[in-house]
Amino acid sequence: MSVIFGKEHAVGGLKAIVERDGLAVIDKCLDEATVERLCKEFDDNRHPQRNLLSVPTVRSLARSRSVREIMEAILGPDCFAIRGIFFNKTRSSNWKVVWHQDLTIAVRERIDVQGFSPWTIKNGVLHVQPPPEVMSEILAIRLHLDESTLDNGPLRVLSGSHRHGRLSAEQIGSWKKEEAVTCTVPKGGALLMRPLLLHASSACAVPSSRRVIHLEFSARELPQGLNWNDRT
Repeated sequence: MSVIFGKEHAVGGLKAIVERDGLAVIDKCLDEATVERLCKEFDDNRHPQRNLLSVPTVRSLARSRSVREIMEAILGPDCFAIRGIFFNKTRSSNWKVVWHQDLTIAVRERIDVQGFSPWTIKNGVLHVQPPPEVMSEILAIRLHLDESTLDNGPLRVLSGSHRHGRLSAEQIGSWKKEEAVTCTVPKGGALLMRPLLLHASSACAVPSSRRVIHLEFSARELPQGLNWNDRT
């Protein structure tokens, strides 16, 4: 896994690292005051939440210099946030996630366009699987409000797997999992990830929170009248 120690010297080679590995870790992304404000709003008992870009604090975070300078280094100055999700693993909300790719996007209304299917509804919002080339241009930034350690269900990834496009269940099952990398991230740090990167996580071994604000960005408009559900 590629770890970038400090945002000040991370930006220059960040794009090449993400394209090669599908991920990168930045140890310092949010300052202490920002983390403290977010921790108060998203406290230890807060349950996971979708449609996070409807929350003013999160919209401001997606537009903040600390986030945008990182995303622009990879996606360019015209990129925009398209989705936000809050994750939290606690004693009462603890789960294991099997190996998978993120394959869906949130859109405003259904328009039948070739290559976009199947359609689903999650928390009242339309989602669809787009062609792999659309997913390959999306980049997620996972902002950690708590330290991600080996004991609290950290993300595990298979570096470089995003370069193989959309994988079948059989292909995912046959991938060599012993090559997996465990992503530990400091409090206030960030993990950048391509959605097509194979990833999984274990349940927490200790009852401590692992709060993450997950934001997805793109610099691409959707075709033939389709629109992102959020565009910040």
